[in-house]
Amino acid sequence: MTLRLGDTAPDFTQDSSIGKIKFHEWAGDSWVVLFSHPADFTPVCTTELGLTAKLKPEFDKRNVKAIALSVDPAEKHVEWIKDIEATQKTVVGFPIVADADKSVSTLYDMIHPNQSATATVRSLFVIDPQKKIRLTITYPMSTGRNFDEVLRVIDALQLTDGYTVATPGNWRDGDDVIIPLTVQDEAVIKQKYPKGFKAERPYLRLTPQPNK
Repeated sequence: MTLRLGDTAPDFTQDSSIGKIKFHEWAGDSWVVLFSHPADFTPVCTTELGLTAKLKPEFDKRNVKAIALSVDPAEKHVEWIKDIEATQKTVVGFPIVADADKSVSTLYDMIHPNQSATATVRSLFVIDPQKKIRLTITYPMSTGRNFDEVLRVIDALQLTDGYTVATPGNWRDGDDVIIPLTVQDEAVIKQKYPKGFKAERPYLRLTPQPNK
């Protein structure tokens, strides 16, 4: 199954490090970062889950819940969490889905046979409170994720959901934003962008970021 931006994230019920999870019910009205790992007790994954745990205050500020997944069983996840907490000096405050039957991995197309017939690649999904998929990133099994980028994209998505703007390349929270080409009426521009704008070209209009 190929999932595309704007699709509804498939619901599932599966075992996890904190017990059985009904995904949509667990997500509630939060944003969700769902990300997969090739296996437990592997070095890159250990650092990634440690980073995610340390980012909990940042996720909380953005109304984001994190949930990881690998195809190992729940009891193995629980043991691995002890290692993550000891080596990464943090507390893992999010569940790890135990997808031993690979049903969720298959549902989310996380197993790429040319990489591995049995292990999940590093897929990451950002899902909004309406359960729509807003971002997908797939990394090879050997490459750890950039979680600064995950936070940056969530900031951009939440900003552009609230205001009629787009974000330029390498945008960070607080930077100028772009007035979309769909907005041309001068009265609307004055109303929506009271801080004014600078037109580098007729099609490239930059305005200070609205207050979130």
